[in-house]
Amino acid sequence: MNIKMKSTLIIGLPILLMGILVSCEKKYQSPDQYEEDLFADERQEGKAYIMNEEECFDGSELVLASSEVKLADSSKGRGKAFFLYKVRSGKILKTVRDSTLEMPMMFLSPHKLKLKEDSMYLYLKKLEGYRFIAKDRNLKYQWLRGASVYPVKKK
Repeated sequence: MNIKMKSTLIIGLPILLMGILVSCEKKYQSPDQYEEDLFADERQEGKAYIMNEEECFDGSELVLASSEVKLADSSKGRGKAFFLYKVRSGKILKTVRDSTLEMPMMFLSPHKLKLKEDSMYLYLKKLEGYRFIAKDRNLKYQWLRGASVYPVKKK
């Protein structure tokens, strides 16, 4: 009887302990009452923020009005895609750094711009990054992020 009790205890005790451990496993369940989206009004998935004309003007270091803007070169493939635009002539509306500009000039844009046939505003800021391209092509400016191409309003 002693041997039978020991064998039952040796086999039964681990099974009993495993049963207790499995049944006591607690999974954390997040209650819905703590879930609150603080930025529900500001989030718009799939839509990029596009600045209006006033925000573009205020955020730019250089604003030009020109009708002679053409795509000069582009790079697709390895690395980030970028587009180089050439401005043959234009009127300076705002400048922070340079009082005069040599025309024709070039600027870089990380995305392809939808150029207008008529005169348009060019919202530019100081070029950041693209060190080798800037040196090779004598670039100083890049397109303002979030800006759109706006036509010049005729007065």
